Amino acid sequence: MTPSLPARRVQRVRHELRRRDVEVARVERLGPSFVAVTFSGDALADFVSLSFDDHVKFMFPGADGELIRRDYTPRRFDPEKRELTLEFALHDEGPASDWARKAAPGQRATIGGPRGSMIIPLDYAWHLLVGDASALPAIHRRLEELPAGTRALVIAHVADPKDRRALASAAKLDVHWVNRAEDLVTFVGDLPLPPGDGFVWCAGEASEMSRLRQILLVDKGHPREAARIAAYWKKGASEFHENLE
Repeated sequence: MTPSLPARRVQRVRHELRRRDVEVARVERLGPSFVAVTFSGDALADFVSLSFDDHVKFMFPGADGELIRRDYTPRRFDPEKRELTLEFALHDEGPASDWARKAAPGQRATIGGPRGSMIIPLDYAWHLLVGDASALPAIHRRLEELPAGTRALVIAHVADPKDRRALASAAKLDVHWVNRAEDLVTFVGDLPLPPGDGFVWCAGEASEMSRLRQILLVDKGHPREAARIAAYWKKGASEFHENLE
């Protein structure tokens, strides 16, 4: 008798909200527009991140001394070393980008959260992961988690082809890179969804995610309970994060 698969139900877990003072341990340039910063500190001893979709609040003092807060995905956490890695997209301007561009070992910062985790089961037949540069850390982390026997489709937008990164997964992987934001939406619109049970995850700019929500959940009729679409940022706004589905 074949054992039944676990129930495909998204599980939401709340965490105690804490602020942790940390220190930069090392900095790694990932490409022309990305840098990975690894933080360490005893305050990370009880840090928990149960989902690739988690986000922490990264806090640092601005030029005027006022505390600036931005949301970032916990890309990797090593509980033994008490090290947490965040990846920063380096924009032409912006306080967080400026901070990351100048980050050096010994620099101090504060990290809050994650406030909670949305745990998406791994046993779906296929996983569609769509996003822009802001979504790459989450996509990369998810691909590392997926088991063999599943299928992963990735559609990612980065403006500079040199920022395309090698993505690996035990799952059967199909990756498509696009150079323009509008191509991301067009590609998904033209994409026939695979047969069988699948989960759709999208994250990026608010207006683009709204269009993808319409395409995937309305036009293509993908079930809402098997989807997560989030606006990680919005043009003209700072400190923006909104869940659309």
